[in-house]
Amino acid sequence: MIYSLAVKSLRNRKFSAALTVLSISLSVMLLLGVERIRSESRESFAATISGTDLVVGARSSPVHLLLYSIFRIGNPTNNLRWDSYRAIADRPEVAWTIPLSLGDSHRGYRVVGTSDNYFEYFRFQRNRVLEIAQGRVFEDEYDAVLGSDVARKLGYRAGDEIVIAHGAGEVSFMLHEELPFRVVGILAPTATPVDRSVHVPLEGLDALHADADSAGTHDPLLEALRGAPKTGKDDHGEAREDEPGYERQHGHEHHVVSEGDEAEHTISAFLVGLKSRAAALGMQRFVNEYAGEPMTAILPGATLQEVWEIVGAAEKTLFAVSALVVVVGLAGMLVALLTSLSERRREMAILRSVGARPMHVFSLILGEAAFLTGLGVAIGVIGLYIGLLLGQGWIEARLGLFLSIGWPSVYELQLMGVVAVAGALIGLIPAWRSYRYSIADGITLRI
Repeated sequence: MIYSLAVKSLRNRKFSAALTVLSISLSVMLLLGVERIRSESRESFAATISGTDLVVGARSSPVHLLLYSIFRIGNPTNNLRWDSYRAIADRPEVAWTIPLSLGDSHRGYRVVGTSDNYFEYFRFQRNRVLEIAQGRVFEDEYDAVLGSDVARKLGYRAGDEIVIAHGAGEVSFMLHEELPFRVVGILAPTATPVDRSVHVPLEGLDALHADADSAGTHDPLLEALRGAPKTGKDDHGEAREDEPGYERQHGHEHHVVSEGDEAEHTISAFLVGLKSRAAALGMQRFVNEYAGEPMTAILPGATLQEVWEIVGAAEKTLFAVSALVVVVGLAGMLVALLTSLSERRREMAILRSVGARPMHVFSLILGEAAFLTGLGVAIGVIGLYIGLLLGQGWIEARLGLFLSIGWPSVYELQLMGVVAVAGALIGLIPAWRSYRYSIADGITLRI
């Protein structure tokens, strides 16, 4: 009865009621959107890597090492020598290792030089393995395995050729068009940075860079990361026979890099899986104190907590801003209800004159506030899901963040409940004022 009367009363004030609902819905959509992005970003980051005990790279901050090696954010400050990598990989405590070479790209997507161990030992989302959706893993040094997003966005299929460029930007001025890689496999979606990566053998990257040096092409970024490169030319400007670019330049395939060339390998980082997790701290100390060259070993889980501590202040700030927007929206509803009371005194008096008690009038105003708040929350939730449907692809492509579209979490339901209760409590103020009105307040003509 009261709610039907409240709805009919609101119909007479459609414009002001619509604006009130709009302000509440937008504020709720912002509040829930910030919470959804916060929770999904944490889950997405945490699910990126699983089962890796240590991440090892050149001496740098732990957070920087984690970001560029796992999340493809930023660039390595320096590279590691191959003999240093082997010194760690050959330790008896180590079960497996995955070398990673970064610094190249293809049309804005990161290129990851690695080995077969990547497809065998890399785990994500609670120990899930990488699956090949099309084709196979690489076997030749100029093979490439694409992440699902790379293949989908660029329209690649197995058998296509791609050209790799130095640098990690979307625009590159140093393309290796003379040495294309052949797509031999496409990975199944993982909702991790793997989907936005191009995977090639380490040998292929080394041959590519050596061929660029033998052609007389010098990339400042490459030289900074790999040291002063050898030109690989003889006195006549041709590639020497002991250089990887020789075979390709003279029409011969170069399948693997010889054992003697491994000493000249450099990698950006490598992942380590231990036979026993109890040995993680001891191995971390060994790597950090390694005398061969300065290295840093991090525990992924512990370092990820440092990332949350860094971004925690920003998260709290965003949440506070969105909460203040909700407060402003509810305050707007309060102003609208209070303003309408002076215009509705005659309505209240008529209701009282036909038998309505003060409590009925009180319930009417309170019901209007609860109805406006509930409708605003419902429209805000619907708007949030529409925004997720429309912006999911763009957010994933631009920010690398996959936002799942599922039922609201318990915390989100609690936030909606708090907003609804707050709206009802705010409605107590105009409801109490209307409760105190007498019949004479609405009938008496005031001059």
